[in-house]
Amino acid sequence: MPKDSQRDDDSSAARAPACGPFLPGAMVIVTLGNPRDKFWGMILALAPEGLSVSGIELASFEDLVVMVKDGESFSPAVVFFPMHRIERIELDLPDGSLPSLSQRFSAKTGLDPAVLLGCADGRGADDRGGAPRAAVHPTGERA
Repeated sequence: MPKDSQRDDDSSAARAPACGPFLPGAMVIVTLGNPRDKFWGMILALAPEGLSVSGIELASFEDLVVMVKDGESFSPAVVFFPMHRIERIELDLPDGSLPSLSQRFSAKTGLDPAVLLGCADGRGADDRGGAPRAAVHPTGERA
């Protein structure tokens, strides 16, 4: 195969839209190692270097539901996990008759978790000038 045609194939593959289940906007549960932890949230970016997610530690899920139901404002954590810490990434999907965490959140609060965890507009920043943080009220409106 001539080198020029190979180069054309590589550039067209780079321009092709990404497809697959782990794209930005997908709701996931991330299992981390060293230290062991679980995180629930929405993928912001997935790269060979690691995963950027907007969400919360899984252990805080029920507290978040109560907080949102009570009308308290909520700012999702926007974090980057280096690939060497990631043990597993799974889509937040129902399992038989068991609802997904996203479905449980919606059923208990009446809100879409993807809207609450989304920070596509990048408004706001934490006090240290770090990653974008968006305060969201239970109505789904950004503060």
